[in-house]
Amino acid sequence: MSSHLAASATAYTLPPLWQMLSLFGYFVGLSAAIGATVTYAAVVRPALRIPGNEGGDVETLRRRSATSLAWAGVLLAVTAYFQLAARVAGSGKGMPFAVALEPGQIWAFLNAPAKPGNWVAEGTLFLLQNLIIVLTSALLIALFSPRARRRLDRLALTAFPLALAAAMIRLVPSAPFATTEALLNKVFVQAHIVSACMWLGGLALLVVLAGTRRSLSDRAGLLWADMWRRFGFVALTSVGTILISGLWLAWQHVGSIPQLWTTTYGLILLVKLTLVLGMIAAGAVNEFWLMPRIVLARQADPETSLVHLTLRHFPKVVWTEVALGVGVLTAITFFNGSARAEAGDVAPPVASGGMITVGIAFALTLAASLYATAKASDALARRWIVARAASATERPEAVSQGAG
Repeated sequence: MSSHLAASATAYTLPPLWQMLSLFGYFVGLSAAIGATVTYAAVVRPALRIPGNEGGDVETLRRRSATSLAWAGVLLAVTAYFQLAARVAGSGKGMPFAVALEPGQIWAFLNAPAKPGNWVAEGTLFLLQNLIIVLTSALLIALFSPRARRRLDRLALTAFPLALAAAMIRLVPSAPFATTEALLNKVFVQAHIVSACMWLGGLALLVVLAGTRRSLSDRAGLLWADMWRRFGFVALTSVGTILISGLWLAWQHVGSIPQLWTTTYGLILLVKLTLVLGMIAAGAVNEFWLMPRIVLARQADPETSLVHLTLRHFPKVVWTEVALGVGVLTAITFFNGSARAEAGDVAPPVASGGMITVGIAFALTLAASLYATAKASDALARRWIVARAASATERPEAVSQGAG
């Protein structure tokens, strides 16, 4: 039996460089479009609309947001084209990537008839996806125009669901799913991608906006404290979805724990997991160390110390998360095949009813723990405020006793 499995093992092969670069670029473009629009809609825009947040700080952040979203549109359009060409090259035997870049080859791929047994052609789904991408990019690129920037909120809020649709359209199958596992795999893959794009793209937008700190007033600390707080919810939601979907995908591609260090796929996955854990650790620093201090500074000094925390310390940690996120995207491009295939594990993974029940229980437990994390951060901040108030009360008494 063991000799049979060894004979059926598939050796790892490094993907072609054009495939790795096009995939990396596509994820960068998708992160820029999804992460920036989601973060602007859920974090930046609500904070800018709070009464009291008016004047030059709001205008500065709106201008930088519009420019960032416009460049996100450029990135999405360019990287999506190269990724489409990569799919064309991958669909034809021996087709050079340079040939696949030709519009004629791409059009032929998009118009190819459906395979026997499929209810829709694969090219038709890619055509629809890329039409949505073109529309999303056009809306965002329009923000380079001063006239379009007057409608920043409308354009960003329209591009936001379109960017999500461009990614989620891959859930539409070209043929009936053969197994329940195939359906769940499709769902978890797209959830993993979208959540990672929300997290990484959102972080990138915020650190770019933080670059305006020299143009902001001391009152901007209050505004940024609110934005970091709001993004915490986006980050926690993304992390939860990434962990749940990642566990499913790891189970699909890795048959046993030893395969993590006995196969090339497993080693790449370990590198990716290490980088993701690094991002989560940096996020934990923000949640349990910086956020409570921001709340404390907001109570004590809403200007100088708050600006120092929100626009100097916080972005430094976030830049670390962005750098680690780029490392994650790089690691993803090295994936090819699976650890199961490399180890000769030919038996396909089957999800039993018991396993699905355990998975649902884990998801609920994780959601509860993330909610408790947010509450713990708030409780820690309140405790610091009470302790500081008590210290301030005791200090005058000590001084008076010493004088007596």
